[in-house]
Amino acid sequence: MTQSNGMPGMSDNPGAPENTDDEVTSADRAEFAEAEAEAEADADPDADAEPGVAAADPEAEAKLADAVDTEQDAAAAAEDATADQAVEDGAAVGSSASDLEAQLAERTEDLQRLNAEYTNYRRRTERDRQTVIDNAKGQVLSQFLPVLDDLELARKHGDLDDGPLKAISDKLQGVLDSQNLTPFGEEGEEFDPEVHEAVQDLSSGDDKVVGTVLRRGYRVGKKLVRNALVIIDDPQDSE
Repeated sequence: MTQSNGMPGMSDNPGAPENTDDEVTSADRAEFAEAEAEAEADADPDADAEPGVAAADPEAEAKLADAVDTEQDAAAAAEDATADQAVEDGAAVGSSASDLEAQLAERTEDLQRLNAEYTNYRRRTERDRQTVIDNAKGQVLSQFLPVLDDLELARKHGDLDDGPLKAISDKLQGVLDSQNLTPFGEEGEEFDPEVHEAVQDLSSGDDKVVGTVLRRGYRVGKKLVRNALVIIDDPQDSE
């Protein structure tokens, strides 16, 4: 081992430039420093890292791993939340469709009920209208019934067999027939207190028929204009 000569400023390496040459340049000192650094790096394995980069810290690596795991967990949770939201949205859409179908069924039922009510109203209105028409006709045609009674008596006496009176009777009867005025009340008909007015009852049993017609009755359509004036008798007597 070479020992130091005790001179100030001299290193232990006798081959160093500063020990061999009094006029050592700065470049020579830089090369010498670089050589010493390489020798130290060969001796210390941790010195292989790039200059200025510190060796890895196990605690920092653990924290970084934890941070990565946390980020992955957060991403997975976000995906689960998205899937759950999609399921909820699908359920909401299905519920909305069911509500729309229920509303459609309700509106259809309301429309059908309204249509039925309108149909009934139209029928009732038409029936009431026809009743008003028949009542008006009945009031007008009832004024001609005394004339028809006189013509009926004249026919029984043979006064309407020919002549001008027969022509007038036929024309009048044609006009009344066009207004749907129909007579009723014939001998032998079953007695109906709703349309027959009895002035005498000659029957002896429960079966009662029209025996004698004193005055014919009339209807306009289904409306009764005048009752028939009759005498009640037994069926066999009427025959």
